[in-house]
Amino acid sequence: MAAPASADAIRDVNTRYHDAAAEHYDTKWGVDYGEIGRNQVRGKLHKLLGAPLPTFGRSLEIGAGTGYFTLNMLQDGVVGDAVATDISPGMLDALQANAQRIGVTVDTVACDAEDLPFDDDSFDLVLGHAVLHHIPRLDRAFAEFRRVLRPGGEFLFAGEPSQTGDRIAAYPKRAALAGAPLWRKLIRARPAGGYGVDETRGDWPSEPAGLDGESLEPFVDVHAFTPEEVAAWARRAGFENVRVRGEELLANWFGWMNRTLEATALPEDIPWLWRQYAFRGYLALQRVDVALLEGRLPAQVFYNLMVAGRKPR
Repeated sequence: MAAPASADAIRDVNTRYHDAAAEHYDTKWGVDYGEIGRNQVRGKLHKLLGAPLPTFGRSLEIGAGTGYFTLNMLQDGVVGDAVATDISPGMLDALQANAQRIGVTVDTVACDAEDLPFDDDSFDLVLGHAVLHHIPRLDRAFAEFRRVLRPGGEFLFAGEPSQTGDRIAAYPKRAALAGAPLWRKLIRARPAGGYGVDETRGDWPSEPAGLDGESLEPFVDVHAFTPEEVAAWARRAGFENVRVRGEELLANWFGWMNRTLEATALPEDIPWLWRQYAFRGYLALQRVDVALLEGRLPAQVFYNLMVAGRKPR
C-alpha cells in the first residue's frame, strides 16, 4: 500500500481519517491516562532524557491526537504549561474532553506541522508521539520545530516506525488476516466490511479511492525510517546532541497481530475479555522488550524509533 502522492492529498487523508477515528481512538489503541499511561510515557521519556527527568516550562506537542503524551506529562509535572496541536479538529476535541475529565489544562490549536502559528523561541520542549511518519515535508517541519524552540530547548519524538521493523511487522499482520474469519467466528463478531481490509488477498487495499473515514487508515502513513535517516532530518535542521534508539519488538508483533484481527470486526462486537487480553499482553511484552532486548539489539530491528536533540544555545 502507498500513501497518496501529493502533500495536499496526504494532509486530506490524515485529517479525514483522524476526525473519524477520534471518538473511539483511545479504546482502539489502549490509550490510558491513569497510572498505566503515566508509567508508559515516563518510561519513554527516561529512555530519551535519562533520570531523573528534567522539567520544562512550556511544551508544544505536534500531532497530539487525543492527548496521550501531553496529558500524562502534565499529570506528572514534567511540563508546566502545554500547547497541543493536530491537523485533526476532531482529535483536539477528544483531547480537551480527556483534559477536562482528568482535571488538567491545555491549549489546543489545529494546524499543520509544516507551518506552525507560533512565535520564534516560544517553547522549552517540542515533542510528538507517532506523528513524524504522517508529515509529508519533514524538512519544513523540522525547521519549524527549531524555529519555535528557545535556544537550549529540547525536542523528542517517539513511536516512529523503522523500515526494518515495519517489514517484520508485515508477517504477523498477514497471518492475522488469514486467520481473521476463524477468529471472528470464535468471538461471534460480524465482519467490518466497510473497513477496507481485503482478506481474500491477505492484505490491505492498495488505493484510497472510494474509501472514507476509518477505512483510510492504511493510507495515513508516509514514511518509515532508518535510525540514520531520522537523525539526519534533525541534524540538517540545525539540532545538536541528536540521539536515536529503538523500542518495542515482541510487543509490536503481538500488538499488530491483534490490531489487525480487530480491524476486520465491528468494534462493538469485540468482547471486553479480548480487549483486556490484548492490552495486558502488550504491556507484559513491553516489559520483556525493555528488560531483555532494548539496549542489546541494534535500533533498526525494533518497530519504533525514538529521536531527541537540542537547539544550540
